[in-house]
Amino acid sequence: MVFFKKSVPPSLVAEHEQILSLFKGCDVNKDGKLSKDEVKAGFRRLQSSFPGFRTQRAFKVADKNGDGFISEAELDELVDYVLDCYEGSVAVRLTK
Repeated sequence: MVFFKKSVPPSLVAEHEQILSLFKGCDVNKDGKLSKDEVKAGFRRLQSSFPGFRTQRAFKVADKNGDGFISEAELDELVDYVLDCYEGSVAVRLTK
């Protein structure tokens, strides 16, 4: 379960969980962290027009320790970035 600092609508919690699940599913080697290629695959699944650009920006935001991977601890930062990019349209992108 995800805990937010302020009151969040249930629809946003559902989108957060969808995105989290999507990116965890992109961890093809199951090492518990996401490479740039795995994150790019996630943005492709979200039908991003510019998955390479989104990946680059996501790493600037989420890769706090600068190791070139998005770890479990950094995953919420990635999800927040995605929610900011595709506000209100994540579910629609996933159903196309």
